[in-house]
Amino acid sequence: MTAGNSYLVLLRGINVGGKNKLPMAALRSFLEDLGFENVSTYIQSGNAIVQSDLGAASIASKIEKELVSAFELDSDLVKVLVLGRSQLKAVVDDRPRGFGDEPDKYHSDAIFLMGLSPKEALTAFSPLEGVDTLWPGKGVIYSQRLSAKRTKSRLNRMMASPLYKSMTVRTWGTVTKLLDML
Repeated sequence: MTAGNSYLVLLRGINVGGKNKLPMAALRSFLEDLGFENVSTYIQSGNAIVQSDLGAASIASKIEKELVSAFELDSDLVKVLVLGRSQLKAVVDDRPRGFGDEPDKYHSDAIFLMGLSPKEALTAFSPLEGVDTLWPGKGVIYSQRLSAKRTKSRLNRMMASPLYKSMTVRTWGTVTKLLDML
């Protein structure tokens, strides 16, 4: 039997601030039990690589349907986004010029959107000039904070918006590592 295509699974709302704890070993076992092959995880923030003959939307639906009950998680916080390699590669390739290239100067994040347009998502942000810079992308918001002034950043204000439930944040280093893993 063929293992199918490789996909990145991003889980939103787990292992954040001591809530919705989900050990990565348990996540790997769970995904294998659902029938996914060659499962691997990366760090504790809900990143997994799977292989499947299913499409991305079917994978997301299958995981979301079973995840909350399997691990007694708060379903208001948890969402699943599944991307194929070409989609993640486009996020990296289409980034704004220079984005992520100066990790000592800027904290750079990719904010993945789940059922939101970039235009709609941007309404949840109130960037501070000279500190925060945002760029809309396809299915993603690129966010950069000046490291020397990161305590003044307003990035966390978007977490108070109801729209935040349809976003999941990954550092740029994590995004590029996940692309390498795919």
